Amino acid sequence: MDEEIKILLVDDEADFTRPMSAWLNSEGYSVTIAEDGGAAINLIRENPPDIVFLDLKMPGMDGAEVLRNIRAFNKDIPIIIITAYVDDPKVKEMGEHGISGVFYKGDDFIEGLSLIKSVLRLKRK
Repeated sequence: MDEEIKILLVDDEADFTRPMSAWLNSEGYSVTIAEDGGAAINLIRENPPDIVFLDLKMPGMDGAEVLRNIRAFNKDIPIIIITAYVDDPKVKEMGEHGISGVFYKGDDFIEGLSLIKSVLRLKRK
C-alpha cells in the first residue's frame, strides 16, 4: 500500500472491535475505534478517515442517526454498515443516505477486506 489508509471502526462491542482492529492493522491499515456515535462524529469532523465501519445497533445514538449526522456535514466519506442481522430493515433505510456496503458480523474479516478494497477502487475513480 502506497499511502496509509485510515479506517474508523464505530462499535460499542470490544469483542468485535479488538479482533477486527488487530486484523485490519495486520493488513496495513491504520485503525481508530470510536465506542459510540458522538465520538465517531467528532473524530470525523476533526480528522476524516478514508473509510468508516459503522455499527447499526448501539446504545444512545444508533447507526442510522449517526449516519444522518455525518451526512449533514460530509456527503462523500465511504461508510460501511456493520450489523449482526442479515435482513435488518434499517439497512435499507440507511441505503438512502449513501452507504458503501454492509458487513455482517457473522462474516469472515476477509469479507470486510474485500469491501474496503472495492470502496477504495470506487473512491479513486
